[in-house]
Order: sequence, then C-alpha cells, then structure tokens
Amino acid sequence: MTSLPQSAQPLVDPQGRTIRYLRISVTDRCDLRCRYCMAEQMTFLPRAALLSLDEIAIIAERFIARGVTKIRLSGGEPLVRRDVGDLVRRLGRHVGTGLDELTMTTNATRLESYAGAMVDAGIRRINVSLDSLDADRFRYITRHGDLDQVLRGIAAARAAGLAVKINMVALAGLNEDEIPAMLRWCVDEGHDLSLIETMPLGAIDEDRTDRFVPLTRVLADLQTQFALTRDSHRTGGPARYWRVGDSKTRLGLISPLTANFCDGCNRVRLTTEGKLYLCLGHDDQVDLKAALRDGGIEGLDAAIDIGLSRKPARHDFRIASGAAPAVARHMSVTGG
Repeated sequence: MTSLPQSAQPLVDPQGRTIRYLRISVTDRCDLRCRYCMAEQMTFLPRAALLSLDEIAIIAERFIARGVTKIRLSGGEPLVRRDVGDLVRRLGRHVGTGLDELTMTTNATRLESYAGAMVDAGIRRINVSLDSLDADRFRYITRHGDLDQVLRGIAAARAAGLAVKINMVALAGLNEDEIPAMLRWCVDEGHDLSLIETMPLGAIDEDRTDRFVPLTRVLADLQTQFALTRDSHRTGGPARYWRVGDSKTRLGLISPLTANFCDGCNRVRLTTEGKLYLCLGHDDQVDLKAALRDGGIEGLDAAIDIGLSRKPARHDFRIASGAAPAVARHMSVTGG
C-alpha cells in the first residue's frame, strides 16, 4: 500500500488516538479576571508576539486538511480581539467541506453585538462561561463582571439561533450551593449545562485546594433532586452527559481529577502566539508560528508531526494544599 505524502498524513499520536479537534486561543486577553483562572494583575503578551489573523487561518486550514473536523475558538475572551469576526467568517467557509463544526467559548460580555454575525459566519453552537446567577456573587468571582450584560448576550445568542451550553466551574465556598439552581435555570431556558472541576493551571491569588469540589459529590447531590439518565451524547470534548428528566437539557461533567478522560483525548491546542500544546497538563509544545514563517506549509507539517510524537498518554493534574500548579501558564494562554 502506498503511503500518503507527508502533508496528507492523518493526525495520530503515539497512543493511537486520532486528533480530530483543534482548540485555538485567539487572544490571551480577557475583559474579566475570574479568580480561579487569572491573577488580578496580569501581564499579557505584547501584540507583536501574536499570530496574525492570516497565520491562524493558515494553521487551522492545515489541520482541517489533515483530518481535524472540529475547531473551537477561545481565549482569554475571543471577542475582545478586533479581527476575530474575519477569522470566524474565513473558517466558517470550511463547515460542511472538511469541517463538521466551528464553535466558540465566550464569557458573553460582548455577545449581544456579535451573535448575529456569528450565525451568519457558520457558528451554530457556543459555550458561555457563567459561574453564578447572583449578580453580587458573579461580580466577586469575575472581580468586576456585570451579570445583566452577560444575560443579555445569552438572550441575543438564542434569538439569533445559536444553541447555548453554559460552562460552570464548581467552586467550594463560592458557588457550589448554586449548582442545583443553575441546572433548573438551564432547564427553563433550554440550555445545556457543563460542570467543570477547577484545574491547577497557572499561579493565581488563592489556594485552589480551598475551592476544589469533586464532581462525584456534586452528581450524587443532583441525583437526589433531578431525574438524571446517562446519555451517550458526545460533542468531541471530554464531558460525559446525563439527560435531565424529560427536558431537552443535558448535564455534562468535566472531571479531570476525579474521572480522568485522557484515554479518549482527541484534541490539541494552539495558543495565540503560535505554540501547539499537546496536553493541558504538560509543557511540551512546538512553535508553529516559527515553523510556518521559516518553512512555509512544509515546515508547518513537519512541526505538527513532531508535536504529535510528543503527545503524552495523560495529564498530571492533582490538587493538594500548597502544591504548585501542574504548569505555570494560565488557562487563558492555552485556551479553553
């Protein structure tokens, strides 16, 4: 059997997992400062260090040509990048011709203005990070966020025809008591809900041990209040789903610490400065920006292959009092 040319080789890692999912951080900047994600005083990358819009598109299109079928745009907050609409339109042209889905994770602070354009560009589903429905608590968690602004953005998204999934990080002492109410609200509004265990990424201003909530405990509590039935639905990500009663809402659990999901990992992450990270919990990366600028498409393909050869079997996340983060970089650098 004749082997495929290098540029057409499928994306398979040393564990035999086929990579179908690329997450792209279009910016490390954000207009919020969520306590579990960032320090209050952040130093962001200089704009000159970022990939250009065209470079992001070229890299994304190369992954599509090599078998990636889903792309998620994230940040930071992707909608703070002024040219992100141009990127969405360019990548949206590939939906249905190689790309099955283009999605975005956003904090929804700017969604009211962008929702219609996102639908026009080919996005049909978004994730919205929302950790509380209490305005004061939301402001505390985000340090200065306006809940009404976010809710208007979510309403605009639904009005434009976007399916909305709410992402909620479970935080002891901050919002754990609000999880049942959030699920009821999602059922009433027709949203899916994904609950996420806090991950040890980057130095923040608090000890994550104090905020860690095992989702095994959360699920046990929710099962006393809701009729939850295991659902085989998959979106390409790490969540495992339950159907909530006879509603259209699905409850997803993303449990990197209590229910490791690495065996089925099908994703890699591109940072806004062009580094390809093979795992959230490891620092191994390859510089696709340098590879593209120095070697064009051939150099890009070679760098992607080198990166895939380094993809580890699993992450090294752990939560322990006083323990250093698994990696020094913040989630906003790697992308959600």
